[in-house]
Amino acid sequence: MTPRAAGVLRPGPHAPHRAVAACALLLAALLLLMVVRLPWAGDLGMHAAVLERLRADPLHPGNPLVHADTSSPYYSPWTVLLALSASAAGWGTFTVLRLGGLAGLVLLGTGVGAFVRTFTRAWAAVPLALLCVLFLDGVRLFAWSGFPGLVSLSLTLAYPSTLALGLAFHLWALLRKALTGGGRGLSRLLALGLLLACVLLTHQFTGAVAVLGAAAILLGARPRPSAAVWVRVGAAAALAAVVLACWPYYSFFALPGAGALDDIHRPLYDHLATKFGLAALGVSALAARWRRDRRDPLVIFFGLGLLVFAAGGALGHQAWGRILPAALLPAQLALAVEVADGTHRRLRAALLPLTAAALLAGAWTQAGALAYVLRPAALPPPLRTVHAIALWPQFRWAARAMPKGATVMTDNYYALRTIPAYGPYTVAPAYPDVFLRDERHRRDATRRYFSPAASRAERLGILKEFGARWVLQRNGGPGLPPDDPALRKAARGPGGFVLSEVVDR
Repeated sequence: MTPRAAGVLRPGPHAPHRAVAACALLLAALLLLMVVRLPWAGDLGMHAAVLERLRADPLHPGNPLVHADTSSPYYSPWTVLLALSASAAGWGTFTVLRLGGLAGLVLLGTGVGAFVRTFTRAWAAVPLALLCVLFLDGVRLFAWSGFPGLVSLSLTLAYPSTLALGLAFHLWALLRKALTGGGRGLSRLLALGLLLACVLLTHQFTGAVAVLGAAAILLGARPRPSAAVWVRVGAAAALAAVVLACWPYYSFFALPGAGALDDIHRPLYDHLATKFGLAALGVSALAARWRRDRRDPLVIFFGLGLLVFAAGGALGHQAWGRILPAALLPAQLALAVEVADGTHRRLRAALLPLTAAALLAGAWTQAGALAYVLRPAALPPPLRTVHAIALWPQFRWAARAMPKGATVMTDNYYALRTIPAYGPYTVAPAYPDVFLRDERHRRDATRRYFSPAASRAERLGILKEFGARWVLQRNGGPGLPPDDPALRKAARGPGGFVLSEVVDR
């Protein structure tokens, strides 16, 4: 019974645990609303375009953004399954994306729980771990696929990276359980090899995080794996490599040499203290675990992730920065385990108030995510001024006027990233593409078309070269004027945009 004093009801010893669980449930409800809302301020258009191409031609979908017969790393087992499900059930692309987001959310939540349970049976550890993963980043908003902070996850729920991370957590949990049992059973480890291949094919960067996590679990296993277990692990790794080599939609082993991705990943090395400083609290928990066990899997995981991240910065391979969750996640989980587990009371007493303060700071930083599912008037007044990553303007009005498979000429940042979601192509791809050989030529042609110095004949020639039958531009901007005889106005949109059909090239 909860103690009373002077007629005042005092909170029981489990009140903080219940508060943590309640917060986790509220966040789960918020993320379910995000699944319905699907806030758009990122690569959602790319993933929708992938489903559109697979639905149109499941065997030879071609490039998802431009009209070209190339492979793409976005054609993964997960996107193929979603597209086939959509075609069989007659669902729309965005309906399938919502279902995919729901599946990713469930796998991520249950995966975190399963992995944390391999370290402690304290019941508060799982909800606290979820809170740490969502809030213990920094005091500067940051959103990128594969980084599961609240704002980032809200914008990437329907991305393959979310599902891949959920599968990775389950992979780590299953591997720890398999090794605890002495690694018995070749079939179990072979199944984990297949699961790892699926993660790698679904989202390559998260797959790299999964590999480091698996390596850390193997290196930190107690008792040490026997020679027979290592042979079975090698067989599982070989099976994963075979699956990767045989995947028909793209060449997985051609991806590591793609240096074109470094430029767009430079922000991963900027403002590290403000973006991820709150996670540094978890380093103290990792240090305590290291003092107790020099081969603690979370410590090894953190060390491997930090080493690869630092190497990427030192060698100029900024794309390696996508490995950063391999350092953040073990720190966040270690903190949750040490605070929730009452075994080490002095450490817990020191970390508990600091963790609460850090979680409050992270929650305030990311509170703007509420604006993605609530009207401004419904937000509490203090939250109406909290910064949030702005959602993108939509170009559905333009896509509706064009048939699927048509090619449109535009240089607008948002149009390039949203129009392919509805079926049309663009002349230039919105993102770097390691398999598109004429990517630079397409970008140069788009710049020439909208250059004020370009002649009418040159612009018409560019439209003809790429089969562009539509042009999207601002009224009065560079390019062929909308009243040019070669164009016919088809639709007008907000912001002064005009969509024109090319009638004479």
